[in-house]
Amino acid sequence: MSFFRRPDYQSDTTQFINKLKEQKPELDTQQQAGRALLWDKQVDRDIWKEYNEGRVAQKPYVYQTNT
Repeated sequence: MSFFRRPDYQSDTTQFINKLKEQKPELDTQQQAGRALLWDKQVDRDIWKEYNEGRVAQKPYVYQTNT
């Protein structure tokens, strides 16, 4: 270690999160469960392919009248 090396900087936010994780060790497990509930889903690629093929192209300017 260098003689002139300073300690690593940690922002107030990082210190708060680290302290919170020390106080509540189950927090990571709860976060992962919440993520799995909302985001980690199995995607049926065939259905998405059909959905994207059925889309109709939008005009460049949708409010333009046909004159």
